[in-house]
Amino acid sequence: MHLRFLGLSGLLSLLAAHSATAQKYNTAAGVRLGGGNYGITVQQRVASRVTIEGIAGLREREYSGTVLGEYHFGILGPSLNYYFGAGGHLGHNKDSGNFGGFDGIVGVEYKVAFLPIALSFDFKPSYEINSDDYARFPTAFSIRYVFIKRKTNLLDQIRGR
Repeated sequence: MHLRFLGLSGLLSLLAAHSATAQKYNTAAGVRLGGGNYGITVQQRVASRVTIEGIAGLREREYSGTVLGEYHFGILGPSLNYYFGAGGHLGHNKDSGNFGGFDGIVGVEYKVAFLPIALSFDFKPSYEINSDDYARFPTAFSIRYVFIKRKTNLLDQIRGR
């Protein structure tokens, strides 16, 4: 009984230590694909669990640029994490002109083992200003190439950095 408890508590401690790292790269860029929209995404880690993401997006008859601050949390280790954040966007629609708005984001991300690839799926609702739509609720899938890997050592993983 005590041995089983020690094994379980050791496993939970190990998972907690890995969960704190939350992300395995510093810089990644790739494509973002969603229903009726697509674009380019670039993500840069700026703090231990914080990234800034830029999205250049295209939809039918419009283009936009979005900047988001995102906070990452590990799920069962640093390869799988979830994130949430907020930001804003500016764009131009060929029919109605310039528009802008505020964005939220929540998603999950998986860094593929042994490959410089990160896959993510997110929900990014937005409130629109000066647009035919007052709000949008898109989901998208992104695939990013990891340009700069995050360097960690065993001591950092134990301390949760």
